[in-house]
Amino acid sequence: MSKETLAEQIANRLRRNILRGKLLPGMAVKERDIAADMGVSRTPIREAIRILSKEGLVELRPSRSPIVAVSDFSEVADQTEVLIALEKLSAELACKNASEAEIENLAAITQYMSDHFNTTDALDMFEIDMSFHTAIAAASGNRALAETHGTFLRRLWRARYMAARQRRNRERVLNQHTRILDALRARNSDEAREAIGNHLWHLAEDIRSVIEQESATQET
Repeated sequence: MSKETLAEQIANRLRRNILRGKLLPGMAVKERDIAADMGVSRTPIREAIRILSKEGLVELRPSRSPIVAVSDFSEVADQTEVLIALEKLSAELACKNASEAEIENLAAITQYMSDHFNTTDALDMFEIDMSFHTAIAAASGNRALAETHGTFLRRLWRARYMAARQRRNRERVLNQHTRILDALRARNSDEAREAIGNHLWHLAEDIRSVIEQESATQET
């Protein structure tokens, strides 16, 4: 197993710890403690931390332990605006370029969510939900768009998960995903853009609510 692969595994574990609140905003991420806990050297730990830093989940500090990033709403709001624009463009292009296999993959993800939404761990279901959006970007047929979408999705991963956890509602999520899927199947780009907009219009305000709650908690 290569060090890069090990670093990705460690980054995934740390990412999930951040999302689950085991590592809170502002908390130090100590290489030595993580290395001892996982039974690995500090080299892949450093690489994992760099991965999370690029995603905006961890903030690096000179000569000090990195910390879990503290969200700034104005910055997150800007990123959210870009992400929504990328998702709408992805859906529009997917209407023209997606293969039938890619459409059926989206249908399979939607069906899995329908069958397992209430019995699957919230974080696991969130990751499945995000795979739906990633698959649309890939189906756009535009590699630059898919890569840019992935970058912004990773930057907003924690904020989006926290917002999704507050609005966890099976019928709402499935109805909105189904509308997106139906538009893609019909190759109706206008309907696809509208369906994406309807799905994500509240995202920035949901994230604002999460950040405000965290800020209030940190001040008490």
